[in-house]
Amino acid sequence: MKVFKFGGASVNSVDRIKNIKTILSQFNNEHLVIIISAIGKTTNALEKVVDAYFNNETEKSLRLFEEIKTQHNEFAKNLISENLNQCFLDLNDLFTEVEWLLHDKPVRHYDYYYDQIVSIGELLSTRIVSHYLNDVGVQNSWLDVRDIIRTDNNFRNAIVDWNTTKAKITNLNFNDHNRVFITQGFIGATDENENTTLGREGSDFSAAIFANGLNAESLTIWKDVEGVMNADPKQFPEAQLIPELNFEEAIEMAFYGAQVIHPKTIKPLQNKKIPLYVKCFFDASLKGTIIKEGSINNLPPIIIVKENQVLVNLRTKDFSFVGDKPMSFLYQLFDELKIKPNLIQTAAINVQICLDDNSEKIEELALKASEIFDVQVQKSLQLITIRHYTKKSIKDLLSNKNILLKQQSTTTIQALFL
Repeated sequence: MKVFKFGGASVNSVDRIKNIKTILSQFNNEHLVIIISAIGKTTNALEKVVDAYFNNETEKSLRLFEEIKTQHNEFAKNLISENLNQCFLDLNDLFTEVEWLLHDKPVRHYDYYYDQIVSIGELLSTRIVSHYLNDVGVQNSWLDVRDIIRTDNNFRNAIVDWNTTKAKITNLNFNDHNRVFITQGFIGATDENENTTLGREGSDFSAAIFANGLNAESLTIWKDVEGVMNADPKQFPEAQLIPELNFEEAIEMAFYGAQVIHPKTIKPLQNKKIPLYVKCFFDASLKGTIIKEGSINNLPPIIIVKENQVLVNLRTKDFSFVGDKPMSFLYQLFDELKIKPNLIQTAAINVQICLDDNSEKIEELALKASEIFDVQVQKSLQLITIRHYTKKSIKDLLSNKNILLKQQSTTTIQALFL
């Protein structure tokens, strides 16, 4: 039993979807669960639909959604012949789910509607890929992950009900005629059958949930890079492949914002010692990266860059020390607003916090924190993290920077700058 995950870049063209069949042909006798993301840029397009809908721009939201419908119908027409009419019917059922909603007025909070609308992207892509694979002889069963992954109602960052979810995964019926399941990443559902999402880029996590529940031999994430690199090759052309990592290092990289692996992915695999392979979608013969149990030495400097960062500077109003009570109040706010600081530093009378720029949450944090702090907010910043830094890497990346905040340990240095 193996679990595969194909991201949006793997399904953003007809040729790339056809390449999935080429890869799967190497695993003809395997039992597989295949997690597939939304077709490239669909999630962004659906987010625009949500924004228009929530702003009561009904005609605009319907027009934007019509463009998404057209795109997916075109994909289907260019891929499928034998089962095309059935594919159109299946897609239309999913289109209708969203269109019914778009004709109503929003009466609940934004995150709820985000999950109801944006989650449709993965459902559409998997319907198309499933029909295509059946059309070309890769027999498979389409699985609605909303029937499997059960979550709470913390929309946009739902918490998985592991007991219910594992029971449903265990009940999947594999046999010689039902060898491959195609399903979705990123989404789940509540007990009331309302769509939820597991956090942006959560498809990796979905794959890890299935791997854990199935006691899989391995999880392979197919990406548009050779494997895990020590930096984003788009930003650093000299970036190099890391052929092997352990779970601990992968968790650290994800924690600091490396985009290769979703932060929640590692733990379900580590719990059952399931190796994770990161392989190249364009050349399956490349070895890629393996992430597994064990020690690892002599890693190169690992560079993680986060754009669109915000520095929130909090100073006690009466110049009293930042002690237990103010910090407890602050962490309660983080929990309430579902905020994860990327960097936090305390001094005698002030606290500095680096966060991703989520305007709505930043405004709410600033408003509530102003009860006991004077608050200043600075935006449009960049955060660089260097794991296993060297003198050369620090000089190359941080010299001549206007650094606003810096932290350094024996293994990691972080710097926030304009």
